[in-house]
Amino acid sequence: MYELIVERSFSAAHRLCDYDGPCARLHGHNYRVECSLVGEELAGNGMLMDFGEIKTFCDEILDALDHQCLNELAPFTEQNPTSENLARYLFEQMESALADRPVHMGYVRVWETAGQSAVYRKG
Repeated sequence: MYELIVERSFSAAHRLCDYDGPCARLHGHNYRVECSLVGEELAGNGMLMDFGEIKTFCDEILDALDHQCLNELAPFTEQNPTSENLARYLFEQMESALADRPVHMGYVRVWETAGQSAVYRKG
């Protein structure tokens, strides 16, 4: 099994709902996102997938979140914009974007700060 990992970043604001603490107030993060793609077969050129292509998929998804208030964007109008929910959302968006590729998502890790992250993977 081969695994490719791409790291990207974006900035956004959010507030945590149903939470008793300072993060219930609007605040921002410079999020770091780590996307893992896995597959068993390399193409004839010896690559699982081109890193540039993966970055393009990631950037298209993250551009819609960049410099936004996450609470005002679907699906976070219906669910709390926690790092856990953000990791799942990004995983599902990447999974959909890569549906016709010979790779699948391994995980998405969202770093809210340098010392804190949440990971989503299926199964």
